[in-house]
Amino acid sequence: MENFLLSHGLPALFLLSFLAATLLPLGSEWLLVALILQELPATQVVAVATLGNVLGAFITYGIAIWGSDLIMEKLLRVDKRQTARAMELYQRYGAYSLLFAWLPIIGDPLCLAAGILRLQPLLFLFLVFLGKLGRYSLIAMLTEMHI
Repeated sequence: MENFLLSHGLPALFLLSFLAATLLPLGSEWLLVALILQELPATQVVAVATLGNVLGAFITYGIAIWGSDLIMEKLLRVDKRQTARAMELYQRYGAYSLLFAWLPIIGDPLCLAAGILRLQPLLFLFLVFLGKLGRYSLIAMLTEMHI
């Protein structure tokens, strides 16, 4: 599987980044690093990963608006305890908590909380974009420092 993803470069990174922010417990950072090590331009790699991950988060946000508890609990595997914790963080720190939507365990629930609370879609996209861009950019910089 690893070789398949590496051989398909940026499209594989987009898909993996998208899926990592939606349905499956995946990580896309390893492929980002591998593609930079294969000398693909870091700006392109970061842009593709960010776009895929933001769109995946937007799907999660949309599921919270239009989906059901069944979808959230069974498909996304976000239980009521995680959702309650995310709602608490969201209510404490407001929309700016979405800057941390890239974090494992709380990232998806934060996107769900934003959807449940009907945050404006453009504000959601902007904050999630900044957080995910920052994460991927930092990973790319650290990777390039070690080349």
